[in-house]
Amino acid sequence: MIIVLFGQAHSGKSTLAKELGFYNIDGDTLRDIFKNKDFSREGRLRNLNRASDIAVYMTHNGCKNVTLSLMYPYKEAREYLNSLSEEVKWIYLTYEGERGREAFHAKDFEQPIEEKVLHLDTSKISIEECVTKIEEYVGEKITR
Repeated sequence: MIIVLFGQAHSGKSTLAKELGFYNIDGDTLRDIFKNKDFSREGRLRNLNRASDIAVYMTHNGCKNVTLSLMYPYKEAREYLNSLSEEVKWIYLTYEGERGREAFHAKDFEQPIEEKVLHLDTSKISIEECVTKIEEYVGEKITR
C-alpha cells in the first residue's frame, strides 16, 4: 500500500509520516538527492512523478507499505500515481493559521475533489487523532 500525505508546505506531512513509521519518501529529501530546485509546475511534476515511480517500485519489490509526504498540488500528478497502482490511499492535510512556510506554498494548488480522499485539518486534531483516522481510512492498524 502507498499512503500519500499531501497538502501545502508545513501542513504536517513529514511529521505524520514519521509517526506512521513506514518507509517514507519525503519531498524535501528527494529534491536534495536529485538536485531538483525547480519549483515551477514542470519541476514539481518531475519530482512528483519520480517519487511515484520510486514508491511503486518499492511496493512491487516487497516493501509492504510506503508513505509519500509530498505536496502533490496537481491533479495530473495524482492521476499519474493512481495509473501506476491501485493500492494508493490519499490523505489531504490542511491547517488554519500561519506556520511560517507559506512562502513555499504552491500558488496553483489544485484542490482534491476525488471522492476517495481523506481530509485532515492538522490545526484542529492531534497527531494521535490523525493516525486513528488514517487507520480507519486504510482499514488496518498501524504499528508504531
